[in-house]
Amino acid sequence: MVAPLADAVAPAQAAVRTIPARIHGRYLVEPADRPGAAPLLVGFHGYGEHAERHLAELRRIPGSSGWTRVAVQALHRYYSADRRHVVGSWMTRQDRELAITDNITYVRDVVHAVRRDHATTGAVVYCGFSQGVAMAYRAARQVGDRCRGVIVLAGDVPPELGDASDADWPPVLVGRGTTDDWYTADKMDADRACLEAAGAAVTPIVFDGGHTWTDAFREAAGRFLASVR
Repeated sequence: MVAPLADAVAPAQAAVRTIPARIHGRYLVEPADRPGAAPLLVGFHGYGEHAERHLAELRRIPGSSGWTRVAVQALHRYYSADRRHVVGSWMTRQDRELAITDNITYVRDVVHAVRRDHATTGAVVYCGFSQGVAMAYRAARQVGDRCRGVIVLAGDVPPELGDASDADWPPVLVGRGTTDDWYTADKMDADRACLEAAGAAVTPIVFDGGHTWTDAFREAAGRFLASVR
């Protein structure tokens, strides 16, 4: 008989330790449709999604074909509920700070690898959906590359970046659906106030829809890419 989770916690005297472990990440790269150096559009999928799903969304942003598109898959993989797909999560609350460090190192290595293997202009925009939004914000602040902008949809600024008054933020496009019960209007307003207080140029877009991509947001993302290229 399997013990209930509540009865399977470590006893109070058990010592909790962590140790670094090497793990291979997975990312998809789609070069720009024109010869020569191109800017990078690097994206992060939502909880329970995969890189293929996110790359398909990046493709649908008008004008993105002129960018080298990169969809990064979360390191923590598992099977979808129907077991048809391998999907991912960026982190849980367990050992959260260590997971953030691992993820930033991972993304930095991905960007460096893409630059090594493809002709790039040096400019990069990070794009995140839902749980991937926090990764887009973190990458913009911590990867150390020349970030020209951040495109985020249906997710908030991670708490460790909430006091960002001394940060040098690039322009940010923030999107929210009117019926999104998770990324609420209050959360969006708080994020906008936080970013603008730090000196970021924030472009908000509120569209008819829920916790999902829409054509209205894609059009706004296309205009944003054209403005920061």
